[in-house]
Amino acid sequence: MTVAGVFVLLVNDHLLKQAWPGFVTGKLSDVAGLVVAPALLALLFWRRADLAATVLTGALFTLVKSTETGAEVASQAWSLVAGPSRVLADPTDLLALPALALAWWVRGSSLRTHSSRWRIIAAMPLTVLAVAATSADHMPAAQSVEVDGDRIVVHVSGDPDQISRDGGATWSEIDAVTADEPRRPQSAACVPRQATRCYRVVQDRMAVQQSDDGGRTWRPSWPTSEDDRERLRRTYSGEHEHHTMGLAAVPRPGGHVVVVANGQDGILVRDVQGTWRRVGWPGSAVEPAVTLDLSLERGVALFLAACMLFGGVGAGLRQFHRVYTGFAIFACLGFFAMVAEAALPGHDAVGLVALGVVAALIGTLVCLVLAFAGRARPVTAAVGVAGAPLVYAAVYLPFDGWAGGAPDAYEVAVAIAAVLTVLVLVAGAALIRKDASRSGP
Repeated sequence: MTVAGVFVLLVNDHLLKQAWPGFVTGKLSDVAGLVVAPALLALLFWRRADLAATVLTGALFTLVKSTETGAEVASQAWSLVAGPSRVLADPTDLLALPALALAWWVRGSSLRTHSSRWRIIAAMPLTVLAVAATSADHMPAAQSVEVDGDRIVVHVSGDPDQISRDGGATWSEIDAVTADEPRRPQSAACVPRQATRCYRVVQDRMAVQQSDDGGRTWRPSWPTSEDDRERLRRTYSGEHEHHTMGLAAVPRPGGHVVVVANGQDGILVRDVQGTWRRVGWPGSAVEPAVTLDLSLERGVALFLAACMLFGGVGAGLRQFHRVYTGFAIFACLGFFAMVAEAALPGHDAVGLVALGVVAALIGTLVCLVLAFAGRARPVTAAVGVAGAPLVYAAVYLPFDGWAGGAPDAYEVAVAIAAVLTVLVLVAGAALIRKDASRSGP
């Protein structure tokens, strides 16, 4: 039944949602997820604890779907597992909670078969693929700006338009999407009754320039730094690389404002004081999922964490050192190959990543068997197990901070990650050496 639930997730999220997006397919994902999740969560317990897993699933689902904080935490956690993701808070999804009763009935039937645990484990890769589809979200794009008296309307593809009646200070959605033909984006505009002041978008650099002589010469008005451009490139990669669409200049008391339709990044506004701010999607009921791509950094963090894990456990083996070392290197090379997905273009990385997954899986399983057979010392094994997530955090978190602008420079994030990683490794090596001196030869 668990496998059937995973199959429903795959078909619904990869096919039905694309063909018939709406209430039914959305809630079907929640129902199937609630049926599958307790069985998977029960695997985390040392002994079978289906009741605790079912209750915990319901509590976490309620927290995530009813609070913005819970949804944000879930987004961050799932991004670590399946790449950039967005989990949305939606109290109406709580209608799916009765599906936990079905999950409990499934639990009763699965107890009658001894292979239920292995079926659940076998279904885990499919579950990751299925839920990864659920985390994908529709991405609107601000395309053009229209001025109608005091109204400023930003036309959005695929979503309701955004409207402001106070010079871009506040925004709201237009109740009904107009049936007009899409307007051609205006890439440059001069301020009415001030013809010498003009603005234009620079699409290849995502920037805005201004002219004070009617367009004869131009200078930066809203420039982006090299790090800002790198963040934007990672956020809007591929076909959406040039995503600044159009703008309009609007006279206001005390000066003028400029509103830019900034593609998938939403709305950019220059106020009457001349200050630029990226306001994104302030009038949307649900903010679109915009996540910076840190897959390369995440892959490096995973590789180094695997090295820490295998190295710590292997340092305390009482026998099978050479065999363990060989398979540990084999597994680490597999994790390293998986990093190639972020470094190589598209299909070039598929074969290498597939080989990496196989190598990492085989190497990890063999090392796990050898760790028990070789009677690894508890302290060194604990150093490897506890040090792996610390290494992952030391490498990844500085870049996650860089994605949010702190630190601002990528080079600073690299330096912080290097220092933190060295500290974790030195501390781990010191603990392993101390344990070795106590244990003797």
